[in-house]
Amino acid sequence: MHENSDKPQIIWRTRTREFDLTSRGIVMGILNVTPDSFSDGGRFQNTDSALAHAEEMIAHGAEIIDVGGESTRPGAEPVDEREEMRRVLPIIERLVKLDGHGGRFVVSIDTMKAAVARAAMDAGASVINDVGGFRDGAMLAAAKDTGAGVVVMHMQGEPRTMQDDPRYDDVCIAVREFFCAALRNCIASSVPAAATAFDPGIGFGKTTAHNLALLRHVGEIALPGRAFAVGVSRKSFIGKVTGSAAVEDRDWPTVALTCHARANGARIFRVHDVKPNVEALRMTEAILGG
Repeated sequence: MHENSDKPQIIWRTRTREFDLTSRGIVMGILNVTPDSFSDGGRFQNTDSALAHAEEMIAHGAEIIDVGGESTRPGAEPVDEREEMRRVLPIIERLVKLDGHGGRFVVSIDTMKAAVARAAMDAGASVINDVGGFRDGAMLAAAKDTGAGVVVMHMQGEPRTMQDDPRYDDVCIAVREFFCAALRNCIASSVPAAATAFDPGIGFGKTTAHNLALLRHVGEIALPGRAFAVGVSRKSFIGKVTGSAAVEDRDWPTVALTCHARANGARIFRVHDVKPNVEALRMTEAILGG
C-alpha cells in the first residue's frame, strides 16, 4: 500500500537546515563521548576517534550526528556541566569544520542542561535533543534564543531512578498527552512548532511491555505534521524479547524496529549502527511508495 498523499506535510526546521520528512525518514547517528554509556562507553572519548566514527556514520548516510557527554542509562550519575562541555564542545567544533556548511549533515547536542545546549549552539550545533522533554524553562529559552531544532523526549522520572517500577494507567495515552502539552509549551515559549520533533522515550521509565505498546501504536501517538523520533538502538528490552543479553546481538532487531516504525509513521531514527538502518529505511520507503 502506498503512503496516503493526503497526510500532512512534515517539515522539521533546525538552526541550519530544513528537513522535509513528508515522504522520507532520516537517521541520527549516536556519538557518545562518555566513559559510561551502556553500549559504547569510553570508545570515543578521544576527539580524533570520535571524529573518525562520526565520519564513518556520515559516509553511511547519517544526516544528524547526535553528540552526548552524559550517560542517561538507568542508574547513571549526573555530570557537572563544565565537564560535559569539556567532553562535547571539541568534537562539535571539529564536526562543524568537517562539514564546512556543506549541508551534508547537522550536529545535535544530547543534553539536559541549558548551559551546555547554548554552548553547543555557539559551537555550531543545530539541534537540542533533551531527554528531559524541555520541561525546564531555561532549556526552552535556549531553544528560542538559538533557533535550534528540538527533539522533545518523554521520560518518567530521571535517569537514576526511571526504571524503578515505572507505572502508567495507559502508557500510550500518557505519552500522547505529554506531547500535546509539550508542543503547547514550546509554542508559548516562542519555539516554532516546525522546529519540534517528538520522541516517546523508549526505555526511559518504561517496562518492556510499555516499550512494545508504544512501538505498536506509533501512528496513534504521533502528532499530525510533527516529526516522530524513535531511539531503540541496542536497548535492553530488545535482549529481553530475543533472549540474548549480549549488546552486539541487538543490532539486527534494531533494524527490524526501524522498518516497523517507519511503516507506521516515524521519521527520525537514532541508532548506533548507521549503514543497515539507512538501507532498511530506504527499502521500507520504496515499498511504501515514497
